[in-house]
Amino acid sequence: MKLLLSNDDGIYAEGLRALQEQFATGWTTTVVAPDRERSAISHAITLETPIRSHKIAGRNGETAYAVSGTPADCIKLALMELLTDRPDLMISGINPGANAGININYSGTLAAAREATLYGIPALAISIMARQPRFYDQTAKFAAGLAQTIVAQGLAAGTFLNVNVPDLPMDRIKGVRISRQNIKPFKEQMERRMDPRQRPYFWHSVLPNASPAESESDLAAISEDFISITPIKCDTTDYQSIQSLKSWNIRVR
Repeated sequence: MKLLLSNDDGIYAEGLRALQEQFATGWTTTVVAPDRERSAISHAITLETPIRSHKIAGRNGETAYAVSGTPADCIKLALMELLTDRPDLMISGINPGANAGININYSGTLAAAREATLYGIPALAISIMARQPRFYDQTAKFAAGLAQTIVAQGLAAGTFLNVNVPDLPMDRIKGVRISRQNIKPFKEQMERRMDPRQRPYFWHSVLPNASPAESESDLAAISEDFISITPIKCDTTDYQSIQSLKSWNIRVR
C-alpha cells in the first residue's frame, strides 16, 4: 500500500517522525512536508513566489521532500510532480494540540488532508490534545489501525476524517466516539502593546473557555477521554438555504 504523509509543523516534527516509524513496514511511504512550521495557515496556497522542494534522507529509508510552501502546496506538488504512483491513503499529522471545534477552520493539518481529498485520495488528519504530547508513538499505532480500516471500508467521496486523541496511554482512553464539530466560538483577545516608538501592536490569544463543550461534539469527546473521529466534507454548500434564498427573488436591477 502506498502512503503520503504531510503536516503543518515541518518535516522534522516529532509527530511526523512517529508516523514515519509506525508505517515503516507494510507501506511504501513518501513524505512531502513543509520545510518549517506552517501552523494555523489554513488552506493557503502559494501564488506570488516559487515553490521549492529538496529531497532529503527519510528516517526509515522512505522518500522525503522538504517544501518551501504551505501544507496545501505540499499535497499539490506531491500529486502533480513528485510522486510516480497515486497514493492509496494520505495522513496529515500528528499535530501537537487538538484540531477540533472552530480550529478546524484555521488548521494547516486539516488543509493537507482536505487537499488530498479534493484530488480523490482517502485522507485523515490526526492530532493530540496537548502542546507537548507524551504519547506520539501510541497515537501513531492507532493511526495505523485506522488506516487499514479506511483502506478496507473506503470513505465517501469528498469526505475525510479529523481525528483527535487525548494525550493518554491507550489503556486509559475510554474508546472512540464518532463526533460532530463543536461550533461554539472560543474566548479570544487582542492584547494591545506599544513598541519602543510608541506604535501599537497586538498579540492574539485564546482565553480558557469555561463553557462546557457542546453535546456529542469533538471537544466533548476528547475532554471525556475518548478519541474523537469527525467526518469532514469538502463541499461547504448550505443546501438547506438554497430554496430559501431562491424565494428572495433577487434581481439584477
